[in-house]
Amino acid sequence: MKLGARIFKTGIAVTLALFLAALLHLPSPVFAGISAVFAMQPTIYRSYLSLVEQVQANIIGAVLAIIAVLLFGRDPFIIGLTLMIVIALCLKMRLESTISVAMVTVIAIMEYTDKQFIEFAVIRFLTIMLGIFAAFVVNLIFLPPKYEKKLYEKITENTENILKWIRIHTRHASEHHILKEDIEKMKENMTKLEHLYLMYKEERTYFRKNRFQKSRKLVLYRQMIVATNRALETLKLLHRFENELYHMPLEFQQIIRSQLDCLLHYHEQILLKFIGKVKHLPHTDTVNETHHERMRLIEAFYAHHHQSHEYYLFSLVGTIIDYSEQLERLDKLIDSFHHYHHDSSLAKTLVND
Repeated sequence: MKLGARIFKTGIAVTLALFLAALLHLPSPVFAGISAVFAMQPTIYRSYLSLVEQVQANIIGAVLAIIAVLLFGRDPFIIGLTLMIVIALCLKMRLESTISVAMVTVIAIMEYTDKQFIEFAVIRFLTIMLGIFAAFVVNLIFLPPKYEKKLYEKITENTENILKWIRIHTRHASEHHILKEDIEKMKENMTKLEHLYLMYKEERTYFRKNRFQKSRKLVLYRQMIVATNRALETLKLLHRFENELYHMPLEFQQIIRSQLDCLLHYHEQILLKFIGKVKHLPHTDTVNETHHERMRLIEAFYAHHHQSHEYYLFSLVGTIIDYSEQLERLDKLIDSFHHYHHDSSLAKTLVND
């Protein structure tokens, strides 16, 4: 079982909330712990947004709960009706993520039966807000997420797996059903990668120099993901047309294999170049080789297509050419990034690892 940073931070936030509630002699400190659990977020920026939204939603819940008790009492029917109104208002104000804590606030306030109701309601409201602020402070200080490093590592992991399968498949060494299952897993991994990219995008930078670097990295990582997706699309088409490709002329199969081998090698070197693990590629030679293989493929495609009219080849050849162009764009973006940012902290970190 793997314990991530968020698990540790949730435990610390709950502990801090309970400790502060006990220190301030607040009744029912458990509500502070509950709100701290709901308020924990994966990024500092989301934690800030959650703090703002939780304050709004809890004010709505507390005010409506107080009004409902003062006007109608605390009958279970009234509590349920108040909860429905609070949920409707939160949805109207686009505070969907805060509904759970707002409901806890309503129930915590409306359970009181004694005379000093207003004082009790305010204390309960502050107890719940204490848990929310505790979660925000913990998320801000303890174990700040390193989404950039995770993002690059996940990109390289997904890419290496896809390229490995392309190499195996072009040599007719893959099992059809096993590759089919793995392609589905790769598609799921790419969806997770998109989520990780969003997490990194949401991380805020506070210095102007870092903001420029972050903007360039966002473009760069997006292009890395695009290139990996093109590789996956190529693999999917190779798998889909496996039988047709096997019966094509041997010379055409070799040209496709040669083009793909060139692209796979190019892709691997580009990723290593970004973190400084290989020297800068002789850009002109690499691009010329890619162009040469691409022209061979196009010429072979036209010659074969005029003879056989196999239209499925359009999608395969088109995807391979698009993959080649996306790699060239990624290569140029990395060259540009290194030109303007020689001291990339990510590159140094990964090299040291």
